[in-house]
Amino acid sequence: MCGRFALTATPEELLELFGLLEAEDFPARYNIAPTQPIIVVVASDRAKPGSNLPERKALLVRWGFTPGWVKDPRKFPLLINARSESAVGRAAFRAAMRHRRILVPASGFYEWHRPAKGSGEAPQAYWVRPKRGGIVAFAGLMETWSSADGSEVDTAAILTTGANTVIRHIHDRMPVVIQPEDFARWLDCRTQEPREVADLMTPVPDDYFEAIPVSDKVNKVANTGPELQDEVVPAMSPETARRKRADDRNDDNGQMSLF
Repeated sequence: MCGRFALTATPEELLELFGLLEAEDFPARYNIAPTQPIIVVVASDRAKPGSNLPERKALLVRWGFTPGWVKDPRKFPLLINARSESAVGRAAFRAAMRHRRILVPASGFYEWHRPAKGSGEAPQAYWVRPKRGGIVAFAGLMETWSSADGSEVDTAAILTTGANTVIRHIHDRMPVVIQPEDFARWLDCRTQEPREVADLMTPVPDDYFEAIPVSDKVNKVANTGPELQDEVVPAMSPETARRKRADDRNDDNGQMSLF
């Protein structure tokens, strides 16, 4: 899953990558959490022939998808992720998969490795970022929820897929990433049915992301500074530390035997 991410790019960088006319002027955000507003990219309304307006636009929406048929969001679970393999078959996401596919710009995401119960190890947070830096575009879905009084809230979820081998030791899921050359096809809900973009909802190659161990400061939504992405030495349980010391001693003994 993807429960926290960051976006530290400038508006100018977003304009260039996504071909936007304008984007909100926003500060770097190092700890974006569910229910917070996020920037998403959607297809623009159909332009008139000869128009030079961009094909995409940026919107601010709430991270936490609410289907239009929900009567009371307070009684409905917060849907921050959608499984790409089954989204089109689920009532909550079916319409959005066909009509409201979006891109979610990010600089990377956080994931937690949670050891088995009884191992004595503490959960370890990781900052997962593109090896080459820059902005990544997560695949997402959007829905506008309308209340009885007529007010509207734009909401979104991030699509996930099975983790590649680099991420799998941390978690078995990861966000779907859409490459720039596929932006237009993913956002084209007029001519591209969900089955025709299914090939885009696969894990990125193993060399795309790198996972950096970070402190548990990211667990608290109130922590929002760049130090959240500082690398730390992963904590080890006493048993793991004991095994490592034994392995180190064995390596030392093996090297000494060469002389």
